[in-house]
Amino acid sequence: MDRYERLSALLDMLGQRGKVDVDDLAGELDVSSATIRRDLDHLAEQQLLTRTRGGAVANNVAYDLPLRYKTARHASEKERIGKAAAAMVARGGVVGLNGGTTTTEIARALAIRPDFSQTDEPALTVVTNALNIANELAVRPHVKIVVTGGVARPQSFELSGPLATRILDEITLDVVFLGVDAIDPLHGAYAHHEGEASINRLMAERARRVVVIADSSKLGRYAFAQICPVSAVQLLITDSAAPADAIKAFRDEGVEVRTV
Repeated sequence: MDRYERLSALLDMLGQRGKVDVDDLAGELDVSSATIRRDLDHLAEQQLLTRTRGGAVANNVAYDLPLRYKTARHASEKERIGKAAAAMVARGGVVGLNGGTTTTEIARALAIRPDFSQTDEPALTVVTNALNIANELAVRPHVKIVVTGGVARPQSFELSGPLATRILDEITLDVVFLGVDAIDPLHGAYAHHEGEASINRLMAERARRVVVIADSSKLGRYAFAQICPVSAVQLLITDSAAPADAIKAFRDEGVEVRTV
């Protein structure tokens, strides 16, 4: 386990338990107590937890994990979801991608699709407000990249704010793949940050088809800011660990669900 995987595991344990002990964590993660102390100090500096004597406790407020920590969580599930979503894209299509680890996997899958990559002409257009996705795809001659304006958030690399809406007001997307922080069959899709939720909502409104991509840990939950109601979502792609009752709840609301 590398450092970011360990930090992600620490945050998961803290989220489940509310408080953690240095010696217990060292035993569970098979590292030294000194390593755990350094990890907890690092996370405390970023206000992701509160240090205590001999351990740490969870902050009272919900937090939005930086993208570099999210990458290590449910990595194999996100990769499968990304490949399944990328396989849906037709040549010549206009695709919207917001920020996030799962949408980044879609971008990577699109970048290496053989039927797209064997040409020097654009095979598809990708519209994104995510700087990391734009950076990965900008060097691919078969992908035409359109990047929204806006102010970047360091946690997610997403551009948001009034400047981000101007381009979206003038275009139409064939499909938008929305990475979300939570999705509930009654309350809809959510993001932790209200600025990201606003730009993601506009991307959904400009798309002929809205596809939410979310690993099973995000189902049946909701976060601070709503992106769109569940009635705006045509398809949900999630992983095979999704509970049957959760899948049924979405299907009862008219959402097609695909597990991978």
